[in-house]
Amino acid sequence: MENIKQLGGLQRRLKLLIRRLGIPQIVAICIALLLVFQFLVLPALTQQPVVLTMLMNAPEVEYWNELLVKPFEEENPGIRINILEGPNAADLVENLYTSAFILGDSPYDLIYMDVIWAPKFAAAGWLLDLSDKVTDQELQPFLDKDVEGGRYEGGLYRMPFRSDAGMLYYRKDLLAEAGYQPPETFQELVQISQDLQQKGAATWGYIWQGRQYEGLAAMFVEILEGFGGFWVNPETLEVGLDQPEAIEAIDFLRSTIEKGISPSGVTTYQEEETRRLFQSGAAVFLRNWPYVWPLANADDSAVAGKIEIKPMVHAPGQSSGACLGGWGIGISQTTAHPEEAWKAIEYFTREEAQRRVVLETGYVPSRRKLFTDPQIVAKYNYYPDLLDVVESAVLRPPIAQYVQASDILQRYLSAALTEITTPEKAMQSAANETRRLLKR
Repeated sequence: MENIKQLGGLQRRLKLLIRRLGIPQIVAICIALLLVFQFLVLPALTQQPVVLTMLMNAPEVEYWNELLVKPFEEENPGIRINILEGPNAADLVENLYTSAFILGDSPYDLIYMDVIWAPKFAAAGWLLDLSDKVTDQELQPFLDKDVEGGRYEGGLYRMPFRSDAGMLYYRKDLLAEAGYQPPETFQELVQISQDLQQKGAATWGYIWQGRQYEGLAAMFVEILEGFGGFWVNPETLEVGLDQPEAIEAIDFLRSTIEKGISPSGVTTYQEEETRRLFQSGAAVFLRNWPYVWPLANADDSAVAGKIEIKPMVHAPGQSSGACLGGWGIGISQTTAHPEEAWKAIEYFTREEAQRRVVLETGYVPSRRKLFTDPQIVAKYNYYPDLLDVVESAVLRPPIAQYVQASDILQRYLSAALTEITTPEKAMQSAANETRRLLKR
């Protein structure tokens, strides 16, 4: 009964409105409403979402889609993320990005890149400068070196997503039984290694990556930093490979082989060979990346619960160096959707998104606060120690010619470590060739 009364009242008000406005005015209003619906409402309802395309290493695609893309698209229904699955090798993914940009018809909007790619891509003009999109205050929660790794000639071209850093793993059980504190210097590492080897506690003292590949350069910058040396100064382009500190760094590595602390085959090892050897219980110390921790503490590991991590050792009076790795996101210069791309970057690099990824994958965050986050520490109790490592991170030279400079270092360093030539001759040649490269 009440509804009938309300309907009757509505009819009376409509009749009164028609008498006041007249039929022509009512028709005009209807036409206006129809035009608004046709040209504003209907396109909004039928508009296709913006699609942003990004390429990445095959192993990362699954967690990206589940932990990042799906919740982002739910929060931003007008944007879709299309992740293309690349090869399971970072250098091959870089080649695909490079080829697309050189051909001039890049299909990528978001660029997911290793820290060592940013200077090259920025120098080539392939990335948008993000400096005007983010303030220094907004960058402050990120690890300093991760932010620095995205800069080139005053611009910011890469926002940090996840970090990485080389570190020293050690057998805490063996050191404790022998009454040793973790080493701080190269000399202490050698002394502890030799003593524990002589006691039969382990076959090898110190394991590192000595094969001629990018991992060799990454490992060497840590030893070089520990002796107070440098590779290339990005500000002045001065080359330090033929300086005494660089020769000392090579002498130390060679001495570990000569003294039997490291196996002679270490000059053929990459990360996985060293990880498996350490995980089997054969070595006291290992230089490697954070990914080793969950594997070495798995139920089937001979060293589960027996290891710790710390920053790399150094010479007296010098500081530790942890080679910075990690991945970040930039925006392609050719994208038709820069604002949507930035919205995606803001989401992927925010604290809650990184927390989800860390808890599920164990990858290292780029936000400092997450290393002491209660949820993360409850699952990964070594993260506070990991913060000490990444805070001592060292950048590989952020120069546009990094790939060529690394190839030069790898060739001559490998020749010195395998005793094809002397450290002095090898580094003199490496330094001269690097200087010629930078002059070009």
